[in-house]
Amino acid sequence: MLSARERSDHTGFVDGGFLYVWGGHHSVAGEQVFLPSDEIWVYDMSSGVWSICAMGGEVPPTLSQTCGCCLNGVMYIFGGSTEDSHTNQLYCVNLRDGMFAWRRVTESKGSPPSPRDKHSCWVYADRLIYFGGYGCKQTREVTRSRNFITDEMSWVTTGTTLFRFWGWNNEVHVFNLRTNTWTEPQTHGVPPKPRAAHSTATLGRMGYVCGGLESRLMDIHCLDLEMWTWTEIVPVSAVPVGRTWHTLTASSDSTLFLFGGVNMAGEPLSDGWRFDVQKKEWRELQHPHTDKPRLWHSACLGQDSDVIVFGGSRDYTLVMDTISVLLSPSQSHCSDVLVFQIQPLPLVRLCEDCVGRNARALEEYLSCLPKKIQENLRKRISFFKNDESQGTCHSR
Repeated sequence: MLSARERSDHTGFVDGGFLYVWGGHHSVAGEQVFLPSDEIWVYDMSSGVWSICAMGGEVPPTLSQTCGCCLNGVMYIFGGSTEDSHTNQLYCVNLRDGMFAWRRVTESKGSPPSPRDKHSCWVYADRLIYFGGYGCKQTREVTRSRNFITDEMSWVTTGTTLFRFWGWNNEVHVFNLRTNTWTEPQTHGVPPKPRAAHSTATLGRMGYVCGGLESRLMDIHCLDLEMWTWTEIVPVSAVPVGRTWHTLTASSDSTLFLFGGVNMAGEPLSDGWRFDVQKKEWRELQHPHTDKPRLWHSACLGQDSDVIVFGGSRDYTLVMDTISVLLSPSQSHCSDVLVFQIQPLPLVRLCEDCVGRNARALEEYLSCLPKKIQENLRKRISFFKNDESQGTCHSR
């Protein structure tokens, strides 16, 4: 049966009952290999069936640690690193028209962010709002910026290119989809420290950020996406350990769900936490996937307030590159779908799952039901048959 390739560092979104997975990298003979940018995998969450679709148009290069987001069925990717450089290009593709034709966003007004990777994005009011990341700047940019921390290791790795510095930033850049314009709003309050490989989520008009590289504590901050005011949230409870390459997903109107990542000791994590933004309280969530640590995975909200996690790495080993004196990760990649039930399921979903699990006893009665219900139930029957044959990779 067709199944998406194992991968990490990919982009994944749920739209209209389907999980879309693009890009990333996996291992071939011990080497990290980037997956093609001219294909996208589609997972029907009702039936548990994967399909692969070719992509055309202005196909982006293969990218590492790019930032993806989705709005109204259109996927956008910005930045990332290619085999030999960083980029600040923006691409988009319609996920709903069946054409999967890439378009490079050009002729925009304003100045885009400098090239970067390991950044994040909030989506709000037809705007893509990018935060943080790791990249390079020229000397004059670093001198006048208070939003940039230089990576001292880069002084060694840049060789003779002394006019450029690498490091982390806490900048906020906005791309307005209506006007095709880049802006850098003036923010107020105390911003988070510069960081990369952090996680973000949007709740209403607020953008939340927590964790990441160069941030050893699990701090959490929010940015008002209309007033551009930063606020640090001081939890009233115990907090998760500091981490990076984790995910943060808005799971209700007032809660965020944090999963996985790697701690400062390089240990992969499998814990899940809910943060109540009103009570300012972290609470660890009991779940059935504690034996499946993940980092560099994707996570997104499903149709029934469940969080869908795909892929990622289950281990993390640092390998020293003696030429560039950089630390790089070596990982074992995954291709399973993990579902976290954050809220009680609706009655319709419970009934469909009951039929799906007991298909042998109930399938003969399906013909008595309306065609639309029959279609949904046959997908659920297919889902549980696939689940059984593949060994509960979709367990909840």
